[in-house]
Amino acid sequence: MHRRRRTALTVSAALLAAAPLVTACGSQAHPGAAAVVGGDRITVSTVQAQVADVRKAQGSSPQSAQLTDQSGQLARAKLHGLILDRVLDRAAADAGVTVSRAEIQQMRQSAVAQYSGEKGLQQAVLQERWLAPGQIDAFLREQIQITKLGQALGADPSTPEGTKAIGDALTKASKALNVDVNPRYGTWDNQQIQLGDYKAPWISQVTKPAQAAAEAGA
Repeated sequence: MHRRRRTALTVSAALLAAAPLVTACGSQAHPGAAAVVGGDRITVSTVQAQVADVRKAQGSSPQSAQLTDQSGQLARAKLHGLILDRVLDRAAADAGVTVSRAEIQQMRQSAVAQYSGEKGLQQAVLQERWLAPGQIDAFLREQIQITKLGQALGADPSTPEGTKAIGDALTKASKALNVDVNPRYGTWDNQQIQLGDYKAPWISQVTKPAQAAAEAGA
């Protein structure tokens, strides 16, 4: 059962998330900003708030020490996710893709069922994706976006060609947004869709729920 539940989060198409813990205070060009994406600031305080939510969730877990030790790059992970969210939004908009609240709720219900309850889902994503409970819906929204983006592009994310097509769309969106990252967090790589000097995992999705959600919104 445990093995089945872990494999529910499977590889899909583009990059998700993470890199190293820092105490940044903003670049000279953008004081207080961890990054500027498409002219919009992602503040250091926003990144720190997401980190604090995850640390709080980890502190409540029986595996608290292990989870904390394994997530030393949490601050960059959160900044990466915040940037990626905006890149996905741009790529989705360019492709005419939208995601409804109903789709997110449907996918969450399916994920909860796969993980034998809300608690099981929260424990899994906390361990595997460094997500606090309040961050789950945003993550699921990204999974639906990437699935529907692939559909809009006629790209199958399970194939190298499909992965490349989706990656090219994300790279185009990333370049258009002119991502500017505070040097204390690193630099943004438009080709890899990630913070430099960090090997982010591929976006993974709860496969069947994501497909169902995408079909529901088609």
